[in-house]
Amino acid sequence: QVQLAESGGGSQQAGGSLRLSCEISGFNYENYCMAWFRQAPGKEREGVAALDRDGGANYRDSVSGRFTISRDNAKRTLYLQMDSLKPEDTAMYYCAATYPPCGFSDYDVLSYWGQGTQVTVSS
Repeated sequence: QVQLAESGGGSQQAGGSLRLSCEISGFNYENYCMAWFRQAPGKEREGVAALDRDGGANYRDSVSGRFTISRDNAKRTLYLQMDSLKPEDTAMYYCAATYPPCGFSDYDVLSYWGQGTQVTVSS
């Protein structure tokens, strides 16, 4: 059974840090692209950070330099280190996996998605 289980969300003040984790099971994820998305109330889901199968990372402009995506294949876990948090980072964060290509727009209903973890940043 495919499962992506996010954890690590919570409340943080602006300028603080959080690290999200996504434990993966049920499929051979080394062959997949991995990414973090977020969705704030009343807004569309947006890609935050993505990894291709070779480890190349891509970030949306608003988080570049503040967020870092990584994976630990031995632990079958995807991470998102979030530093210098801003109130506009408040959202539900989801991890996802899809077969290449690996652009944000390539993640769709056929991709694997987790249930999400809430991040709230106060000013």
